[in-house]
Amino acid sequence: MTQTAAVVVPIPHDALTVLLLQIGVLLAAALLLGRLARRLGMPSIVGELTAGVLLGPSLLARVVPQAEQGLFPQDAAQMHLLDAVGQFGVVLLVGFTGMHLDLKLVRRQGRRAAVVSAAGLIVPLVLGVWLGFALPGELRAEGADPTVFALFVGVAMCVSAIPVIARTLLDMKLIHRNVGQMILVAGTVDDAVGWLLVSLITAMATTGLHTGEVTLALTRMAVLLVLTMTVGRYVVRAAMRAATRSGTPGRAVTTAVVLIMLSAAGAQALGLEAVFGAFLCGVLIGSSKDIDTAALHPLNITVIAVLAPLFFATAGLRMDLGALADPQVAVWGLAVFGIAVLGKFAGAYLGGTLSGMNRWESTALGAGMNARGVIEVIIAMIGVRIGLLTVEMYSVVVLVAVLTSLMAPPLLRMSMKRVEHTAEEEMRKLRLPSTGGSTADGKDPVALP
Repeated sequence: MTQTAAVVVPIPHDALTVLLLQIGVLLAAALLLGRLARRLGMPSIVGELTAGVLLGPSLLARVVPQAEQGLFPQDAAQMHLLDAVGQFGVVLLVGFTGMHLDLKLVRRQGRRAAVVSAAGLIVPLVLGVWLGFALPGELRAEGADPTVFALFVGVAMCVSAIPVIARTLLDMKLIHRNVGQMILVAGTVDDAVGWLLVSLITAMATTGLHTGEVTLALTRMAVLLVLTMTVGRYVVRAAMRAATRSGTPGRAVTTAVVLIMLSAAGAQALGLEAVFGAFLCGVLIGSSKDIDTAALHPLNITVIAVLAPLFFATAGLRMDLGALADPQVAVWGLAVFGIAVLGKFAGAYLGGTLSGMNRWESTALGAGMNARGVIEVIIAMIGVRIGLLTVEMYSVVVLVAVLTSLMAPPLLRMSMKRVEHTAEEEMRKLRLPSTGGSTADGKDPVALP
């Protein structure tokens, strides 16, 4: 008789019931509160995170603990199922962010973009690393290496959220302004470098902070980048071109999902961060001249309307605002927020000044790039997953993401009133569709929360 493999038992009935209930309740709350946030003039991510906060330990567990335990039982296997759904969404979310990295715009801005991006990265990174060493050990997860933790805090302080920035500029009709274009360019470069640094720190947290291990992590990253720019570029272009020309509805969507997932899996297999691989794949898809990204619009809608809100609601579940009532945590939380705002704003302002912008243009640059939003929430989740952040520190980082996104519109509005329009800006405005929904090269910016 031939020996057959044992049949893997499917997910238990009760576990599946709880998972479906979790998805339904979280998504419904995220959509309702996200819509309310937009009506109040705030990014939808604020409402989506609030959905998880209200259903988690911050409120529901304190008011009706039995209901919270029934809906979100403290069982690792059950929560991992929900996390898996969220990870699927966030990988696609970051992949779409990469698709809208405008490489042509980056090249056109040249030296100015390099100066602004470098200053906007280095100043908050240095301040953040210093802060990471200064933070008390109680805010660092047990067993986490202090140096890796400090480096992680530095990276969390230096990123920008290009999805939030793009949406803010569109809503405020600033996408065609020279400053708006520079914010997009510098923000996308910062995002790209940020994902690279996060991936490197993830490898350090996994293997340890030893010279040999760090060298190995850098080597793996170099291998991934080389493969992306050579074999990856050819494979992505060929696969997407074939899918687009097939004429089969949905073929381009399926192909894009497959490519993004395989790229994420490859990065994860190399000991790097899965979202870094997804981001690189998105850049390849978006930068190819042969690919009509409009064919991916149905997937974009699904990610934005379903998967992203579900992920952010899940992220909110891990926040415990009650922990911030501790005076020590509250004081250090204010310090983190202050350093985050000061570092990013000062770095961007310095970069703008060095590149020849006047003070109001530099102020607008700092205000726009200060928005952390989506990206910092994802980074905070990564910090929890790799064992660096406590619940308290995670809650602080997510609050920084929300508050800095709320700060951007009023500061942009105040500073841009003092920046004169140019003829070039008016010509660029005429080239944009009447909806105001495109960047300078005609692409629709990703409509992220």
